[in-house]
Amino acid sequence: MTAQQKYDHWLDIAQYDLETAKTMLSSGRWLYVVFMCQQAVEKLSKGLYTLYVDDNIPRVHNIKTIVDYFENKLSVSIPEEIKDFFDVLSAYYLNNRYPDFMNKLSAQIKENEATKILSKTEEVFSWLLTLKP
Repeated sequence: MTAQQKYDHWLDIAQYDLETAKTMLSSGRWLYVVFMCQQAVEKLSKGLYTLYVDDNIPRVHNIKTIVDYFENKLSVSIPEEIKDFFDVLSAYYLNNRYPDFMNKLSAQIKENEATKILSKTEEVFSWLLTLKP
């Protein structure tokens, strides 16, 4: 598989996750809206990693960590606002090994927050698409 094919694979599943987030919003599953937003941006970032670095993608879920590996190869700098949003999204990564955390987080996410996160995710996702060389 070429780097482009690997990127295309990551992009396909990232877009699928973003669409899933929209579906979760319409069904009222707020926790899964924000989780799928995190997944979409993480996967798109991993796709970009395959183009800028290699296909040995680090096994991490922190978006900023992934992007840090290739940021110095970009022709533009990543705005602090977007880096801050990476941190927000990374906080919504769900690890099924910690169901108590998942339940606590679920109780904190309301429709307004889920809608806001989804909207910002769509904006950041579109911006990330412009980083493809």
